[in-house]
Amino acid sequence: MKVLVACETSGRVRDEFIRLGHDAVSCDLEPTESPGPHLQGDVLAHLDRGWDLMVAHPPCTYLALSGLHWNYRVEGRRAKTDAAIEFVRALLAAPIERIAIENPVGAISAKLRRADQLIQPWQFGEPESKLTGLWLVNLPHLAPTDVLAPEAFQDNGQPRWRNQTASGQNRLAPSPDRWKIRSRTYAGIARAMAEQWGCERLATYAQRFL
Repeated sequence: MKVLVACETSGRVRDEFIRLGHDAVSCDLEPTESPGPHLQGDVLAHLDRGWDLMVAHPPCTYLALSGLHWNYRVEGRRAKTDAAIEFVRALLAAPIERIAIENPVGAISAKLRRADQLIQPWQFGEPESKLTGLWLVNLPHLAPTDVLAPEAFQDNGQPRWRNQTASGQNRLAPSPDRWKIRSRTYAGIARAMAEQWGCERLATYAQRFL
C-alpha cells in the first residue's frame, strides 16, 4: 500500500510499514529524526497524492485534556485549540480510503467525535502507561499483541508503570524536547499498526474486530 504517516518525525510508524514492503512516507514541519522517505512541510498540501492509508499524529499541545484548562487562563489559547481541531477535521476529511488519527483523549472527543478505540502501550509489549485514542475511518480496532502486568504499585495501591513515579505522575522531567519525546509512537504500537492495518487480509481483520 501507499502509506502516509502524517505529523511524524521519529519515523517509527513509517519504518514499520516499510519493513513489511509498503511504500510509506512520513511528513512533518520538522525534519525526520531517522533516515527514510520524508516530506518536510505542511501535510495538508500532500493529502491528494493517491494514498491508500494515512496514520496521523496531530500535535496534541492544544488538544490533550491535560492542557485544556489553560484555555480559560491564557488569552489566545482557545483559538489555538480551535485551529488544532480544524486541522484534525481536515485530516479526517482527506481523500484517503483508510485513515487513523492518534491522539490523547481531549478536545477531539469533545468537539468532533469520541475516539473509536482507547489503547495503552502495555497492551502492545511496552511496560508503560499512556492512554491514547484512535479515531478510525474504514479501519479495524488494533488487537492487543502482548498484554503486560504492571511492574509496581503506587502509594495508594494502584498499578504503576515504568514511566510513572510512586505517586503515578509521569517521571519524564520537563525539558525543551519533552513534547517531542512524549509524542513518539511506542515501538510495539507502531509494529501493530503496520502488521494489522497493512496486512494483505485487511478485510478479514475488519470483519473480526469492527
